[in-house]
Amino acid sequence: MFIVGIDIAKKTHVAAITDDTGKLIGKTFKVDNSVEGFNGLLQKLADISTDISQFVFGMEASGHYWLNLYTWLSDKGFTIHVINPLQSDALRRLQIRRTKTDPIDAQLIGECIRLGKYCETNLANDDMLALRDLTRQRFYLVDMAGDIKRKVISMMDRIFPEYESLFSDMFGRTSCELLKECTSPEEILALDTERLCEILRKSSKGRFKQQKADQVRERARNSFAVLLSSQSLSLLVKQMIEQLELLESQIRQIETLIEQLYAKFDCKLTKIQGMGTTLAAVILSEIGDISRFQNPKQLTAFAGLDPVIKQSGSFSATRVHMSKRGSPYLRRALWLAANTVKQWDPSFAFAYQKKMNAGKNKSQALAFITHKLLNVVFTILKNNIDYLPLFPPDFELSKLPQNFHLAT
Repeated sequence: MFIVGIDIAKKTHVAAITDDTGKLIGKTFKVDNSVEGFNGLLQKLADISTDISQFVFGMEASGHYWLNLYTWLSDKGFTIHVINPLQSDALRRLQIRRTKTDPIDAQLIGECIRLGKYCETNLANDDMLALRDLTRQRFYLVDMAGDIKRKVISMMDRIFPEYESLFSDMFGRTSCELLKECTSPEEILALDTERLCEILRKSSKGRFKQQKADQVRERARNSFAVLLSSQSLSLLVKQMIEQLELLESQIRQIETLIEQLYAKFDCKLTKIQGMGTTLAAVILSEIGDISRFQNPKQLTAFAGLDPVIKQSGSFSATRVHMSKRGSPYLRRALWLAANTVKQWDPSFAFAYQKKMNAGKNKSQALAFITHKLLNVVFTILKNNIDYLPLFPPDFELSKLPQNFHLAT
């Protein structure tokens, strides 16, 4: 048997072929990420043996660059093992000289396969991959929209600091329509009163009328604003509001597709009170095949929620932190979901309040709830069962936090 370890890269991979004793066959060689490069790889293998069953491939799940080679080799009938980069990195630490080059990495990957010291990374089906891509893109757009909002607030603090108090939501429909028309106090005062009333009335569907227009003009007239560069800042704010509206439109479009794809899976995560479809889709797509995990601890490590334990001799660290070595998207979705679930599910709300009463701060209590939620997610996905809240013996409805929403 021959093992082909491949160090994945964007344009050019590096391959190393070893036998079942770990001896390198020939020299390491480059494989271009193209049809010509793949055919060259086939020729290298044919020079050793024409029986494809004699070859076993190993590669790391590095971003998305491994997918083309993986699918191409799968179509040819080769046996392929995709491993986590952390596993080959652990083998590298055993060496006295921790040299890191592409040829050495290719040999280390092959050695992981030969020794059997790896955990398989399975390729998800098309719907699962599409769901993962959509949810990750949504996070990207949401972060971009949040960054734009922070910049708009910063600029408005300079050109019209009183504006933020005029509306309950600076980025609501009425406020955005007004900001697209006029941003600085000078522009608002120069705007015709009837036009100002029309903007407010149409965008608020009749909620704001003459009284609100008078309030806006009064704040603009008495604004304590920085006059320097007000025209240029006003232009930037208007552009960013337009960008924000485009991003929010794209987010809504993606959320619609996420709901449609999520509906194809027999997933019961939304049975948890407070768990929305979008976050459930993130959790499902990032976990993928739940059969990869034998117990909740393995899933906890995959999410990066496991603690970093430091102990040596009689010393044992009293303060530990999350490893954060797993999927950042899964960890973020679980954290956001836990923050909502604790307000709607009585068992989670009680557990959260119990930790707060024990002297934990909000972050520590929420971290506990996130772990609890991950255990519930594991049970639901592993057994494909509906969620039923479990209440401890000391549960009392009166002990729930004040912000808890009792479902009717």
